[in-house]
Amino acid sequence: MEAKEYRTIDKSSWPMRGEWDSEPDKAQWQDEDTGLPCLIVRGPSGALCGYVGLAEGHPLYGKDYEAANVEVHGGLTFADKCADSADEARHVCHVPGPGEPDHVWWFGFDCAHSGDVSPAYDRMFREHYSSYKTLAYVKHQVKMLAAQLHGSQADGTCDDK
Repeated sequence: MEAKEYRTIDKSSWPMRGEWDSEPDKAQWQDEDTGLPCLIVRGPSGALCGYVGLAEGHPLYGKDYEAANVEVHGGLTFADKCADSADEARHVCHVPGPGEPDHVWWFGFDCAHSGDVSPAYDRMFREHYSSYKTLAYVKHQVKMLAAQLHGSQADGTCDDK
């Protein structure tokens, strides 16, 4: 899968400037260690969300996120197929390379929990939160999620836990 980045969100109306201004709003890549497709997509609050895709045939394909026994920032909050949209720059879906599966089941997490800064919110609300989860932080979490999902057993448990 070709690594791609998209910058589609106008952040000029957000109440504060920060690291998010120079980050992409979506990134896709293939995890080097597991071969799994990975995504980061900026959510409506401005916080980043991370995703790992599993191909048909994986024991967790089509399962709810509660079936995956993994550890990731804030816990899993998403499990679904690719978004049905022609706009690849904004949604949870990827552009597969030749010979790569088009239909994958995404497991994901968000960085808009208590203690996380959501930069699209107003300044007073954000001052009560501790830190913005950067692109580098979310990429690291996605890599950890890919490793755990890659090692998942048929019963939904993870063999490196």
